[in-house]
Amino acid sequence: MDRFRTLTPRWKAFGLATLLLFIPMSDLFAPPSGFNYNEANVPDFSLPDPLLDEGGREVDADSWRQDRRAEIQNLFQNHVYGVQPPPPPAKVASELYEDSDNALSGAARRKQIKLYLTGDKSGPSADLLIYLPPASEAPSPVFLGLNFRGNHTIADDPDITLNQNWMRPGDGVVDHRATEASRAIADSRWPVEMIVERGFAVATLYYGDIDPDTDDGFANGIHAFFPELQQRDDNFSSIAAWAWGLSRVMDYLEQDEDIDSERVAVLGHSRLGKTALWAGATDPRFAMVISNNSGCGGAALSRRRFGETVKRINTSFPHWFCRNHRLYNDNEDALPVDQHQLIALIAPRLVYVASAQEDKWADPKGEFLSLREGSPVYRLLGHEAIPADAEWPASGGVIHTEKAGYHLRSGGHDITAEDWGHFLDFAEERL
Repeated sequence: MDRFRTLTPRWKAFGLATLLLFIPMSDLFAPPSGFNYNEANVPDFSLPDPLLDEGGREVDADSWRQDRRAEIQNLFQNHVYGVQPPPPPAKVASELYEDSDNALSGAARRKQIKLYLTGDKSGPSADLLIYLPPASEAPSPVFLGLNFRGNHTIADDPDITLNQNWMRPGDGVVDHRATEASRAIADSRWPVEMIVERGFAVATLYYGDIDPDTDDGFANGIHAFFPELQQRDDNFSSIAAWAWGLSRVMDYLEQDEDIDSERVAVLGHSRLGKTALWAGATDPRFAMVISNNSGCGGAALSRRRFGETVKRINTSFPHWFCRNHRLYNDNEDALPVDQHQLIALIAPRLVYVASAQEDKWADPKGEFLSLREGSPVYRLLGHEAIPADAEWPASGGVIHTEKAGYHLRSGGHDITAEDWGHFLDFAEERL
């Protein structure tokens, strides 16, 4: 959880266990104090219009495709997420090191693949885990997402390779390394059997294989191979790195005969929801993009200043965004973009935003408004997303249109089987 991680540096001398003893659970998971959680205190603001170019001219469908889309993408690159390195050679280097037809007691087929992220087997690598519907004769559509704690944490499956890379403190992690005790600790977030039963594959890899998510001057992970990209103010950030890594997985999926690469849904929760949105905006091969509780810097409108703010996120996680993004600390109205334009960059592909009623830190209403205010681009391209007069639904509300989905569930910051049920319902009809 993003807000939990900001607490730990103050308590390193005591250790995580001591921290948990002295902080009441109600405080540990409460939104941080000193921030706005009252709609009445949301300031007046105006959003940049995705359909007006930098010269103030209204765009049509052709000029959107030819110019305006690239203009907005460049603004996000320059002011929010930073640059990315070019992709490696088209044929990604990979090694299938395990293939089982009897995973999860026969409920799925399991594959484990070593991916070489720069196309060089002497360079950085990541382990990709894929579960497929059993005995499927046709290529499967797939949900692709990064995970927080290693592939071995997403399912009760002892045959998943135990990740040996650096880990943040947590259950089953000793001296920043995973132990057997960490297996399946995140299986509630990845209901693999439910997903494959409905005809979809699941593909995932540990986000730390790409970048370890520490403010270390970009010395580790994939960043270490592109030091020249850190010499600029639109530098190669962690979110940009994770998104770039998802595109490298897509390179592989295009070659895997078990996967229908025309039907890949990229998804993420929290910071990885921000990542999924940026991956979908920069790589049009993703047919569907899913953001779950992605909040500030993800689906939520920055100008609302509700819950987490630009200044707070840049202070707590300076490596997530490029240095230019710090210019907008307490200065959101000066941003040349807002997050509804990130949604617009996905048009006309499928997009889904999921929020949680009690996750005020992520501004659930702001996530919905971003989806709604990005929808004019869908209409410009001849499709329906969220209608202009749509109201934020009450808890339990679901909106599914031709190209966009949204739901607001009860509860807090998490990705649950309920969320997955909505994603699957939407994808079954449209993907």
